[in-house]
Amino acid sequence: MGEVKCIIAIVERGKADRIIDKAKKVGAKGATVLYGRGTGETEIMKFLNIHIESSKEIIIILSEKEKYKPIYDTIIEVGRLKEPGTGIIFTIPISNLVGLYHRKEFEKDKPNWK
Repeated sequence: MGEVKCIIAIVERGKADRIIDKAKKVGAKGATVLYGRGTGETEIMKFLNIHIESSKEIIIILSEKEKYKPIYDTIIEVGRLKEPGTGIIFTIPISNLVGLYHRKEFEKDKPNWK
């Protein structure tokens, strides 16, 4: 595995599973989902005395730099992230990665159950 990029998408609660399913179809090997709560809109809603639950799902996908773009584009499309208020997506470079490289050995030694 060459250079690795980390794709991070923060989406509305309940949308991560569908987004990840589509991302896997275009090359994602897996994903991690964390749950979070946004604060930006909460401050405005407090001012207006309205309570809106701002639960979010945070999707983390690691990909080889050469293979990340279709995954990134699919997340934007399926999550409708170009529409206001649907979420954000960004990438960060990864260094000092430990724990992922064993996957190739596992896949190589995996029995063929056909």
